Amino acid sequence: MLGVMSEHKASIRWQQSGGEFAKGRYSREHTWIFDGGLTVAASSSPAAVPVPMSNPAHVDPEEAFVASLSSCHMLTYLYLCWREKFEVASYEDDAVGIMTKNERGIPWVSTVYLNPRVIYAGERAPSREDEVRLHHAAHEQCFISQSVKTDVQTKLCGD
Repeated sequence: MLGVMSEHKASIRWQQSGGEFAKGRYSREHTWIFDGGLTVAASSSPAAVPVPMSNPAHVDPEEAFVASLSSCHMLTYLYLCWREKFEVASYEDDAVGIMTKNERGIPWVSTVYLNPRVIYAGERAPSREDEVRLHHAAHEQCFISQSVKTDVQTKLCGD
């Protein structure tokens, strides 16, 4: 494949485990297996498919999507801070994805709000303007945010 920089793989496994498949009453529990060997228990969201056919203790695709956007933004932000010699001591984000219906009535994660809280160490801390600029650059350079049509908004503390 021309221009391929890297591949990223995940294996998804589901097996019928009882219930009445023909009536739509079957478990949505399944596993995600990543190329490094990690296996994650997954399920549909209870917001989409009621318990007991969904397991709220498992990761659902919508949560994983929000986490993926948040994680990519954070990793890009840390990289940009490193390049500008702003030492980050900690980074936390309680990201929230909002599901709405599109113009055809199909639900989708239309907006993801990132709520980063960054604590800096060292002698040099970014100004508020620097933080806004760095978060904007992180959004523009994040591989995941550049791959989706979801509106990703960053709310800094105090906004």
